[in-house]
This record gives sequence, structure tokens and C-alpha cells, in this order.
Amino acid sequence: MRALISTIATTLALTLPPIALPTGAVAQFSPAIIVNDSVVTEYEITQREALLRAFRTPGNLSELAREQLIEDRLKLQALDRAGLRLSDDSLRTAMEEFAGRADLQLDQFLTVLAQGGVSEETFRDFVRVNVSWRDFIRSRYADRARVSESDIDRALGQSGGSSAIEVLLSEIIIPAPPPQAQQAIATANRIAQTTSTATFEAEARRVSALPSRAQGGRLDWLPITNYPAGLRGVILDLAPGEVTAPIPITNGVALFQMRGVREVPRPAPEPAAIEYAAFYIDGGLSERALREAAQIDARVDTCDDLYGVARGLPAEQLQRDTLPPAQIPQDVALELAKLDPGETSYALTRANGNTLVFLMMCSRTPTLGDGPDRDTIRTQLTGQRLETYASALLADLRAAATIRTP
Repeated sequence: MRALISTIATTLALTLPPIALPTGAVAQFSPAIIVNDSVVTEYEITQREALLRAFRTPGNLSELAREQLIEDRLKLQALDRAGLRLSDDSLRTAMEEFAGRADLQLDQFLTVLAQGGVSEETFRDFVRVNVSWRDFIRSRYADRARVSESDIDRALGQSGGSSAIEVLLSEIIIPAPPPQAQQAIATANRIAQTTSTATFEAEARRVSALPSRAQGGRLDWLPITNYPAGLRGVILDLAPGEVTAPIPITNGVALFQMRGVREVPRPAPEPAAIEYAAFYIDGGLSERALREAAQIDARVDTCDDLYGVARGLPAEQLQRDTLPPAQIPQDVALELAKLDPGETSYALTRANGNTLVFLMMCSRTPTLGDGPDRDTIRTQLTGQRLETYASALLADLRAAATIRTP
């Protein structure tokens, strides 16, 4: 059947006269990027920019749109090879759920998007790719992501009985915007093999983007509960000197080396929610952006002070959230783990490294009552493990792909 359809299409293409399109229409649908044999058009990039703008996404939207569409093509090609396709009913349900997050009916949500220049087809394609990819990752890695009772105990910090566990770690974050991703991953894989603290410290001084590089990546003692739940078991499984496998984060890859573990008599409470603020600065890790971040750091003592810094700027440049730990992006959670209220970090980036994140810890709200539900923790751990597998698979797909501009 496919061969017959292909033959008919070829015959029509050869026998029918060409349709004359306006010059602007030709440019609009001309190829902008080719991912293997799949074309991304200028129109798709413009539409994705409009969608990101409607979602109030910070950073360089043009670059971010291109990178997302490249990843979408890689995901779709993997889905095609696996023979997976989302049904129309499932797609409609997913679109309605997405609209529901904004407390809108789907028709209302589509109207809002249309007012921002986003077509229904663009939104539909966005949801289709992301939901299909999520389902694919769940089916492919469900067995590997299974969470044991001991994993949950470690995540809750209960493996030491009534004591709390603190860890002494060293850290490295290697910047990995898309053009540098393969080189960064190769460097991280090499560092992950070491068991020497001296070697790890030397590498931290050489490649880490964090301020701790000046101390060879060394951190002070911190409660294990400060770290994302999905990483606690990984960290506690390390022997002294051992290094985690590379951990993919936004625009980077993280590594931790174990230097020590201890129990303390007064348990640190599990945070039920963390309040933090993020102020976005153009320029990524450039000297100018870092200098601006340092100047802001000198002016502010609390998260409330950032409203004065952001006065007169676009609302999306300052983001303040209070979220359960499991809902905080992993790279942000790793930085917040090291901060007390009022402390700041400016080591992270967004928009493929073009936007610097000035991060400030506002407060931690401890868990009250009987503590977190084990089923909830299981779900959180599973989701975080699946996210790690998904990031690794996408990195492999990108490394094997041919990506070019016409």
C-alpha cells in the first residue's frame, strides 16, 4: 500500500503543473534545519517562538525554538522506529489536560494561543510529541526505573534510624549547551572513572562552571534531605572517592564525588516545599553577565529585595516559586541544596547557555504531621529516574544524528 501511494504521489508531482506561491509563502515554508532526512521549516520555528512566548519562557526564544524542534524531530524518528503513535482520543485528552493547568477549557486555551499568533496545529504537534515521548520512555525504561523499599528509605533519610544523614561531597558542573554537549559528556565520562580526590579537585578547577571550583569543588557537610529525592540513593551508594555517573541537567552535566558520610543526632526535617526566586540575565556565563549578577548579589539580602531589581523590567525576568522538592528542576534543586535562606547562586543557564540564572533561596517549609507518603515518594523517584534515562537517550540520538542547515 505504501509503495502504491508513493507511486501515485510521484506521478501527480510529474504530471500536474506547479502551483505558484507568493514569495513570502515560499520563504515561510523553506527548510531551515534538516535533522537526518526530516525538515524543520522557518514557519515551524516562528510558530514555536510564538508558543514559547505565550508560555512566558525566558531566554533567547529563537535559539530555544530551534533546539526544541531539533529534539522533537529526533524524538519523532525514535517513535516511528518503535511503531508508536498517539490516538486521536488520547491526543485530545492530553490537550484538554494541558489547558486545564491554566484553568481553561481547551477552546478557551486555543483562543488565547491564537491571540498570540499560535495555530492550533502547532499546539497539537507540541502536545503530541511530548506525550508520545513520555509514554515511550515509560514503556522502555519501566523495569530499570523500578523503586525498591530501601530506595524510598534512603530518599526519606531513614536508613540511619532516628538519626539524620549528612554527606560531604565535591561537585563539578560542566557547561553543555548543544554545540558543546558531546565534548562535555565525554569529559564527564572520563572524570566519572576517577577515585582520586586530588584528580577530581584538579578537574573541578579546570572545567567546572561553579564558584566552588576555586576550592576544587569541595562542599561542606549537608543533610542528604537537601538533595533531590531521586539522587539520594545514588549519592549514598557511593564509597569514599567514588564519583557518580554523569547527571544530565539543563545546558550542563553534573558530577559528585563522595568524601564522607556521617549521622547526626538531630534529624533535619524533610522540606515539604521550597520557596526560591530566579532572576534572568542575558549573556549566560559571560564576564558582563557574571559582573551584573555579582552587583545584584551585593544589593539584595532577601528574595523580596529582587522586586526592586526587577522594577520596570518584563514580568517574566523575575520568577518566584514555592514548590514541592520533586517539582523543582533538577539543576535548580542541586544548587538550592547548598543554599540557606538569603544565599544566592549564579552558576546555571537557560536558553542554550545564553541566559544566566541568578538563583536565591527564600525559605524551606518543613514537612508537618506524619511525613511524606511512601507512594508519593515512589512516584517521584520513578519520574526522576525516567527523566534521567530520557535525557541520556536524547543525547545519544543527537550524537548519532546528522543535523545541518540547507
